[in-house]
Amino acid sequence: MISDRMKSNLKETLVGSLLPKVGLFLLVVILFGGLFAPLLATHDPTSTGYFDEDTGNPYPPLGHSYETQIADEGEFAEVSVEASSEHILGTNNVGQDVYSRFLYGARVSLVVGIVGVIMALMIGVPFGLIAGYYGGRIDDTLMRIADVMLAFPALVLALALIGVFGQSPIHVPDPIVMAGFAEGMPETIPIPGTVTVVVGLVTWVWFARVARGEALSLRNEEYVKAAKSFGTSNRQILLKHVLPNSLTPIIVLATIQVAVIILLEASLAYLGFSGTTLSWGYEIERGQDVLRTRPWVSVFPGIGIMLAVISVNLLGDWFRDALDPNIDQSERGA
Repeated sequence: MISDRMKSNLKETLVGSLLPKVGLFLLVVILFGGLFAPLLATHDPTSTGYFDEDTGNPYPPLGHSYETQIADEGEFAEVSVEASSEHILGTNNVGQDVYSRFLYGARVSLVVGIVGVIMALMIGVPFGLIAGYYGGRIDDTLMRIADVMLAFPALVLALALIGVFGQSPIHVPDPIVMAGFAEGMPETIPIPGTVTVVVGLVTWVWFARVARGEALSLRNEEYVKAAKSFGTSNRQILLKHVLPNSLTPIIVLATIQVAVIILLEASLAYLGFSGTTLSWGYEIERGQDVLRTRPWVSVFPGIGIMLAVISVNLLGDWFRDALDPNIDQSERGA
């Protein structure tokens, strides 16, 4: 499906430009942290009660401290809460380790982003290819359905669908923990099942429109006409000629949509509709009330979202620069 020329362009652009390297490095780090979270985490992300023993307050990150007041014989005394080497990013309001929850939150965001895009691809690409290739009433009918979907903001439509289907987290057994390599860690991975399905249902329309545009132009190409003249079925033409030649914009869009879905999942989790508490968006919501006194509770998951989105967008730019035939050879890697 990917030609030698495409592979060569990808390699050339990666070698000649810094930004794709940065994006690839960030994404590999985030993927590694999420995939091996049970091994890298220092505490069970669901365990509570990790507070400073003297004051009963959450720990700050390493290198930081903050002042608080405690009652001492009927009077309030000003004391300092110091960081703990056991909690490098501190603890949150209920005494959970922020570093461990950061790693597990990466799992949720990446799984929802990748699986959501796969679902959107499976729905939108066939939808758009059929509409563009056949045209006429089929095209009008299918694309009016797409237009109805586009009429609603993605977040509003997602909230409506979650309201209909409810929140249904899926608990997938963690192979690392089940194999005995990470004792004391959660045995299952909580995946927000409804959110994953909903983001796919919300974003498929963009793939449909891109696929339709490609099919509209490709159906008039000489090789498609030649295939028809030899009696090749429309199904075979779509699979062997139209789809492979439509991959470039679809691949670029897929990378961009991963970032969009990560943001959408974080927004839903922030609003309390994710179905799991191990989410970067949920952590941001939990820390908003103490943002002035304990900013690390929200800042670190916010940084995680930012880095994930930046890395995926940089990869999307890399694919676009490498695969777009309209970009001159001299511009690749610039």
